[in-house]
Amino acid sequence: MAAGSARPTSRDVAQAAGVSQAAVSLVLGDKWRGRVSEPTADRVREAARELGYRPNLAARNLRLGSTRTVLLVVPALTTEFFAGVYTGAARVAAEHGFGVVLYPSPEGIGPARDPFASAQAALDGVIASSMAADALTAIRGDQLPLVMLDSDPDGSTGAATVNLDIRDGVRQVAEHLLGLGHRSFLHLAADIPSWTFEVRARELAEQLAAVPGTALRTAPAPISIDGALTAATAALSAPGPRPTALVCDDDKLAAGAYKAARRLGLRIPEDLSVTGLDDLALATALDPELTTVRLDAELFGERGMQALLAVLESRTPPRDDIPVTLVTRGSTAPPGAP
Repeated sequence: MAAGSARPTSRDVAQAAGVSQAAVSLVLGDKWRGRVSEPTADRVREAARELGYRPNLAARNLRLGSTRTVLLVVPALTTEFFAGVYTGAARVAAEHGFGVVLYPSPEGIGPARDPFASAQAALDGVIASSMAADALTAIRGDQLPLVMLDSDPDGSTGAATVNLDIRDGVRQVAEHLLGLGHRSFLHLAADIPSWTFEVRARELAEQLAAVPGTALRTAPAPISIDGALTAATAALSAPGPRPTALVCDDDKLAAGAYKAARRLGLRIPEDLSVTGLDDLALATALDPELTTVRLDAELFGERGMQALLAVLESRTPPRDDIPVTLVTRGSTAPPGAP
């Protein structure tokens, strides 16, 4: 097609192929079998290729009552974890002809401005992290087919939930530290009111309570290195026996804990064992490298999109949690190890 010329229409294709516009629509919509002969279909496709014709997908979707667009609502993009979730969701979406719009909730909490004139008119469904659930009301996403990530499956507002096996991840951390001989613990806990962090706190407390002679203190902290530095410094400087193991809800919290330990003259792992959760790139940038729980963010996103597709097709998505793995590195050792 020459530069500056008008975009070819289905009428142009019909004229070039010597058929009706209805036949063009059937062929290019792949609904021609039994209604249009194969030679005619070949002629229509060839005419469309020669003219450089592209169907107006927006108009087609409007006629079908579907935009084939999904909104992924996540907390503020402060780590690569949610980028991985997006990558996985977008990959599955593309395989099924869907697009994914990524929408970070401001500051990770609170209501969000509706990114569309009407989310219900612009979207087929929503995938949302429970950490950003407050954004759903503002964008009316809770009135669309909804899949919740990291959400209580028994109390979720969504049509389906997809979870990582966070409970098992915390169990693996506790067993690892207890096995090394630790009995005095500090939990550096994310101060975000979210189901996933409630699960982590509850599971850690239950695992430690089952072993006689253990002690557990909790220090809430924002999910930021500076916030963790402040909270960990205060907790490790508090009166009484100093913990020998520090369990962090997130690798960024662990990075802040490293800084606090160094400022207090504590060696990791000789004086203080530290664990994280996520296995971000940051985990191997720390020295010593961080013992942490690996979460497969891309698989998480894939499963979220697969669950939404099942909901849109009136199928029941699987409810099994995604396994997680403890990765043991140099930040943990027996208490008082030389």
